[in-house]
Amino acid sequence: LGAQALFGEKYGDEVRVVFMGKTADSGKGLDGNDYSIELCGGTHVTNTSDINLFVITGEGASSAGIRRVDALTGNAARAYLAKQDHRLAEVALALKTSAEDVGKRVRAMLDERKRMSAEIVELRRRLATIDPQEDSKGSSVLANGIAFVGRSLTSMAGKELPSIVDFHREGIGSGVIALVSESEGKVAVAVGVTDDLTTRVSAVDIVRKMTPILGGRGGGGKPRLAQGGGTDPTQSLAAIAAARSFSEGV
Repeated sequence: LGAQALFGEKYGDEVRVVFMGKTADSGKGLDGNDYSIELCGGTHVTNTSDINLFVITGEGASSAGIRRVDALTGNAARAYLAKQDHRLAEVALALKTSAEDVGKRVRAMLDERKRMSAEIVELRRRLATIDPQEDSKGSSVLANGIAFVGRSLTSMAGKELPSIVDFHREGIGSGVIALVSESEGKVAVAVGVTDDLTTRVSAVDIVRKMTPILGGRGGGGKPRLAQGGGTDPTQSLAAIAAARSFSEGV
């Protein structure tokens, strides 16, 4: 009752204090504790049955340790549910299924999309290993005897490039691979150096020669594989030329 007295001193009889978990006769919680003591905002109805339909439309945090629930009642709740039913019917019609099976149909489509995305990534990887402008191994030999592969790719994400580097690494046996790819407005760089050459040339050093040309900065990794990025795909061939020049000078 101390909290009630405190509120009463400040607000008088105009403010009602609601105790959660208290019994009407003793004013104590079922276990002797107060679960919650709150100022009542009031429902402003004669009887709670006047509220009728109650629909929760949102829930979130209003401040630290306090949750907020948004809801509609009465006619507003009925109108909201009617709109939701209309939206569900539109989705069901578009998916050519019943409203009851919309969830199942959406999950099946998401699974199919995931599978197709994986297949597309694999097809792009395979296409990236085929270069009609290069010889059967996709490499050329520099003046210093180092084999070099330089490729400008499209629609290949940076995370996909290391596997392409590994493919060419096996093909050339000994040499340097420099790849540049544009995907979703970003430019990715990956450089690989075969293990026998890492004491002469580091993939990290080559990447750091390429990224400034592409509008990026730095790059990192290990002597055998390094990656970086940039913002200007129009300079892809210039970046590959810089990688080739650097490799030839070691």
